Amino acid sequence: MAPPLKIISSMATRQLLADLAAVFREHAPLEIQVESVGGVDAARRVAAGEAFDIVALASNAIEQLTDTGRIVAGSRVDLVQSGVAIAVRAGVPRPDISSEEAVKQAVLAAKSLSYSTGPSGVQLAKLFERWGIADTLRERIVQAPPGVPVGQLVADGQVALGFQQLSEMMNLPGIDVLGPLPPAIQITTIFSAGLSVTSTQPEAVRALLAFMVSPAADGIKRRNGMEPG
Repeated sequence: MAPPLKIISSMATRQLLADLAAVFREHAPLEIQVESVGGVDAARRVAAGEAFDIVALASNAIEQLTDTGRIVAGSRVDLVQSGVAIAVRAGVPRPDISSEEAVKQAVLAAKSLSYSTGPSGVQLAKLFERWGIADTLRERIVQAPPGVPVGQLVADGQVALGFQQLSEMMNLPGIDVLGPLPPAIQITTIFSAGLSVTSTQPEAVRALLAFMVSPAADGIKRRNGMEPG
């Protein structure tokens, strides 16, 4: 029997990949193991040569790992487009986030806030700089440790306002998801996947990747708060 296919991913696609793997297994007798950690940690482990079959991360990380020879050139597929949502602790007053100015005022009014260490967090920091409020917020920002959902900090009362991929906020107890960032300031991340050079089952990997970007996978992606890539 073939060894299990090992997938490493960031936390944003943890449930998505688990759902996709479950459906794929209905048609292919393969064991698939998904390990989801902070994106920075995942990229570091792949760069260090740890053996995986599939790597699923933000597209820029996949590009970098391809350039350094850790992912097979030409194997990348774009899985999903994922936007950022805003959450507060369940039951507290819900601030207006209907416009860019409303979000700015909600951020300024928050006693504390948090965002991820991933690409969306980098873009949020740039947004706060563009608004001219980065210095004002510096002492209020609680950085979520890699692999820890921002929503968990919100649910625990550690922060008043949380920003993260909608897929990581959905179904998390103890929070109210206010909705996505308004279109004018929405931050969209493309999550991609590729064949690791350490894989001993490249044909099985290519079949799984092909399924992940097929129309049959679109409904699963939308149920996880993402759009097909």
